[in-house]
Amino acid sequence: MSAATPRLRSLPDRLRQIALFEIGGLVLITPPFVWLSGEALMPSVALLAMLALIAAVWNGVYNTAFDWFEGRLTGRPADRRPWRLRVLHATGFELGVLLMSLPVIVWWTGMDWLAALVADLGLAAAYVAYAFVFNLGYDRLFPIADPANP
Repeated sequence: MSAATPRLRSLPDRLRQIALFEIGGLVLITPPFVWLSGEALMPSVALLAMLALIAAVWNGVYNTAFDWFEGRLTGRPADRRPWRLRVLHATGFELGVLLMSLPVIVWWTGMDWLAALVADLGLAAAYVAYAFVFNLGYDRLFPIADPANP
């Protein structure tokens, strides 16, 4: 395979990846967020759903761009990504989400910027670990189809 033509996930596959990631994240992260933040359940669910929507859009943009650049540089599809690059990938994704979500948390909860940053960093840490495990599992369960061998 040429480095100029990396295999990328199809649009339906990417949409499935995003949906499964965000649903799983809400199920796993909401209970500890409610417990640790002291925020009520329904406002927390609404906030985390809003953040999930922001993250879902970022997910599609970031993962497609990362996969494309990685493929162009290495000729390797994303489902063959080495461990160190997976850590970089998950961390970069969460840093982008952090920059977009911090103002939303401040506005939604009324927390000051420092408290919101601590809450957002906690969410980011949880999601970095989750993103690493999720994407590894997703790549194993749904490898990128080779157009030559569907």
